[in-house]
Amino acid sequence: MSFAASVLTLYPEMFPGALGLSLAGRALEAGTWSLEVIQIRDFATDRHRTVDDTPAGGGAGMVMRADVLAQAIDHASPPGDPRPRLLMSPRGRPLTQPRVRELAAGPGAVILCGRFEGVDQRLIEARGLEEVSIGDFILSGGEPAALVLLDAVVRLLPGVMGNAVSGEEESFENGLLEHPHYTRPQEFEGRQIPEVLISGNHKKIAEWRRAEAEKLTRERRPDLWAAGHPLAK
Repeated sequence: MSFAASVLTLYPEMFPGALGLSLAGRALEAGTWSLEVIQIRDFATDRHRTVDDTPAGGGAGMVMRADVLAQAIDHASPPGDPRPRLLMSPRGRPLTQPRVRELAAGPGAVILCGRFEGVDQRLIEARGLEEVSIGDFILSGGEPAALVLLDAVVRLLPGVMGNAVSGEEESFENGLLEHPHYTRPQEFEGRQIPEVLISGNHKKIAEWRRAEAEKLTRERRPDLWAAGHPLAK
């Protein structure tokens, strides 16, 4: 069974975007995953196709309406649909590689792309939405975040990456940032490839890569180092 993604958005023309190219695009053509893009405005009931209103209690901006979004979600995800319902939101839990792997192992996802000041809280509660953030910054809407999430998931689907080992040795897969990489030419602007990498000693190479990964993690992501490495305890 392929991974089935349904994206609810005010800007369906943003999809598949980059997901239609490279590994994700080939996998989409091959049927390894599918993408359904739903225009939220199609579920508005007035002639202006209104999807938002002023915030209760006052304040700047607009809020996406619960009634319109409920109709859209119910259309995309009827009773019995096992797929998680995600809301791309800056206040959500940070997206992590373990969560990406969980999603990739599942049947797919229903993804709501927020806009304006946000989504009526009652809709989030009534439809059991899992709020997901891709970082501590604000985007103009949830669409770029949805593209990022789907790219991270799709590349882990069986057969998408040519070499499965590539995914196992990347940053975050083992709680560390990835070690540095080198390739030909052996000398570049006076800089040499580290001698150990051309030694042919695979044990020494593995040790060097591990040490470099630990060093980078300590320097650049002390939070990861403190949270996941036994030497940091």
